[in-house]
Amino acid sequence: MKLRWFFSGKVRHATDMCKHVQKLLNAQRDILSPQAVEAVTGGVAETQAVIDGGANDEALDKQMSKLEAVAGKWIKPYPHSEWRENIEVFLVAIVVAMGIRTFFLQPFKIPTGSMEPTLYGIECVDLRDKPFTMPNPLVRFWDAIYYGTIYHDFVAAEDGEVVRVDPLDPFLHFINRQTIWVQYRGHTEQVPFKLWCGPESQDRFGHPMGLDNRYLRLTFNKGESILRFKETTGDHLFVDRVTYNFRRPRRGDIIVFKTKGIIGIQQQDQFYIKRLIGLPGDTVSIGEDQHARINGIRLDASTPHFENVYGFDPHAAPLEGKFGQYNGHVLQPASRLGSPGDSIEVPPREYMVFGDNTLNSFDSRYWGPLSEQNVIGKSFFVYWPISTRFGWGQR
Repeated sequence: MKLRWFFSGKVRHATDMCKHVQKLLNAQRDILSPQAVEAVTGGVAETQAVIDGGANDEALDKQMSKLEAVAGKWIKPYPHSEWRENIEVFLVAIVVAMGIRTFFLQPFKIPTGSMEPTLYGIECVDLRDKPFTMPNPLVRFWDAIYYGTIYHDFVAAEDGEVVRVDPLDPFLHFINRQTIWVQYRGHTEQVPFKLWCGPESQDRFGHPMGLDNRYLRLTFNKGESILRFKETTGDHLFVDRVTYNFRRPRRGDIIVFKTKGIIGIQQQDQFYIKRLIGLPGDTVSIGEDQHARINGIRLDASTPHFENVYGFDPHAAPLEGKFGQYNGHVLQPASRLGSPGDSIEVPPREYMVFGDNTLNSFDSRYWGPLSEQNVIGKSFFVYWPISTRFGWGQR
């Protein structure tokens, strides 16, 4: 029979059926009558005998039908079996997803502009004073799904002014809302406007921030937009959690790490993404030309993975709508690398990381090297929104 099991799908099917019915019998033995136990036990034994006897496929089909009838007659059905099966599938899917997230690919969202122009954070463009026609609902829906772009527009019913803007409120922990209060001319009461799914950006120090008065018209006339802006979500990517199990991080890798235990970072429950600059034993400094030095050797645009960092003219005007001009690595007086004479030596089993856009990056210049134990993985694949950075192209 064992040899037939390998070559006959019908034998395997019949064998699995016997095991399944026996499993149900064992689970319900204490609630079944002696007559039911005897009938089901006999059906399983008879089917096993047919299998062991080398019966042909037709005889196996006939016997499996008899066993199915016996089991259907005596085995008690589970209540709400459809719900039970759906819940089991759902739980299995969760376990599989958690396993993939923990050991293989972890999703990550870029909240700030610290890695521009390689990876983009949340961007908001004020549209109030620009020639702009709000797209129709179908286009807005497409832009939100495909490009991650959301349009917000509040039109004034009367003349008035903005009196205050409440802080960002994470409603139910996953939907952002923010309340803007206006007062119409000639009225004493304040009228709230609730902004749902507004920008969940962060400043360069990791503090959450929504809209403030920079985006609002303090006074407005009837029919004008109190608030009109375009919000584009930050890049969403998968983090490769496998590679660093087989090799150590290399200079230029874009790595994701947890902040827990890093002295100098207040948010100890977050993940940051930066570019690896210094390896264990390196001495890192920044020159007046805004190029980093590793053990005195200058990095430039010809250094692998640093094309975006040093590929801009440091004397060019700042880019419109950006946090700052991308012009290499910048000395910050308030940091540990405040002048060309400052340097940081990277201890064993630690790394130094900078943001590509150091004018808007809170990185190792401020809080120093991080332990290799904090490293989660490396940037792998931008999966949303669909932009020029979609795919494996980021370096």
